[in-house]
Amino acid sequence: MVTLLAVPVGDARKAHGRRTAGVRKGDHDVHRFLAARPPADRSARRLLCFHHAGAGAMAFAGWRQRVGPGVAVLPVRLPGRESLLREPPLTDTGRLVETLAEDLEPLFQEPYAFYGHSLGALVAHRLALHLTGSGRRGPDVVLVGACSAPQLPSRLLDATAPGFSDERLACLLGDDDSLPVALLERPAWRSATLAALRADLQLARSLRSAPPAPLPCPLWAFAGRDDPMVTVAEVRAWELCTTSRFRLRTVPGTHFFVRGHELPRAVGEVLRAELPVSAPHVD
Repeated sequence: MVTLLAVPVGDARKAHGRRTAGVRKGDHDVHRFLAARPPADRSARRLLCFHHAGAGAMAFAGWRQRVGPGVAVLPVRLPGRESLLREPPLTDTGRLVETLAEDLEPLFQEPYAFYGHSLGALVAHRLALHLTGSGRRGPDVVLVGACSAPQLPSRLLDATAPGFSDERLACLLGDDDSLPVALLERPAWRSATLAALRADLQLARSLRSAPPAPLPCPLWAFAGRDDPMVTVAEVRAWELCTTSRFRLRTVPGTHFFVRGHELPRAVGEVLRAELPVSAPHVD
């Protein structure tokens, strides 16, 4: 299952522009998919975060404060949203992982971790497999949330079928968290949002179509206790996706528990226990 957007695309772009106005162009040239500068302090544990379908880096607003000390939160923004709104979305797994690996490769020289929420969990999993399979340093730990394991089916992928209407897609989502009434009442916002969702659902189909393979690193999976879209059992099935340790943890909330306080606090605790700290650089 993939999580869906509860913020109009246009509003997300405006808000993101205000947040990143102080970032120099040269910084974006180095990592154009990052929504935050990598820290100069090499002792900080680097956490690359991958957002849910239809959303963007704003999904992790507030995480820097909530995750606790010693962790640098680095949200990754996929094309087709926020400051990358004019770029075509990536809907093919191969192109996605190759593009992200090339852009983010300088960050992979130090200990780091991935967190992915719903669609972002599938992205994190496939990118980690691509990195280790191509001889690069993989993440020291991968954390996923609100996502059924990649070997399982997802009913939302039916929306990628030809002729599947916006009305049917809106009905399939079925709750105000996914598509709030204020969005449905504004046709332009609704159209733009559903177009972004369709592209991300195509990506989700591609990510789930690849043969499942296990990661060599520890894997933590988080499930929302009241999530109506993904069951705890479906999240537990991620245990087949690692040859290392697996841990399952439930947290308060529905499908969008990424917005709450408990998940980032829990992620910070895991990283401080699992992730080594880089030694200070000496010239």
